[in-house]
Amino acid sequence: MELAAQELRERIVRPTLHYLGKHCHASENLLVAIAQWQQQHPQGRTEGIYPIDAGLHQKVWNQHLAFNPELASKIRGLASQREFLNNPHIELITNLAYATAIAWAVYLAFPQVKHSPSAVRHPEAQRDCSPSA
Repeated sequence: MELAAQELRERIVRPTLHYLGKHCHASENLLVAIAQWQQQHPQGRTEGIYPIDAGLHQKVWNQHLAFNPELASKIRGLASQREFLNNPHIELITNLAYATAIAWAVYLAFPQVKHSPSAVRHPEAQRDCSPSA
């Protein structure tokens, strides 16, 4: 599925970051750049709008969100009730708000990872921002 950058920003990324209490323009720019890169250069076993496969999805839950219960609860609140329990990884494809929240959690958990060359070329996406700018 292809989404225009502005549509992705206004309808998915911005509302999700507001919901998480983590909104700022830099975080928006980062997530939009990563999603745009993924649309243009799909990565191996990933099928959603972000380059997150089942292994990374599980890793971010086990190594980061398990120790951040407030953020974990908010992100879990975005997932569907039944399907998340049956097949949590499908949420990365079918639930764009959840996928965006997980992409943000991946960035928080593993900031040293260059998520995409596109994001690296956008210096405004690298700036720190306050949690609710």
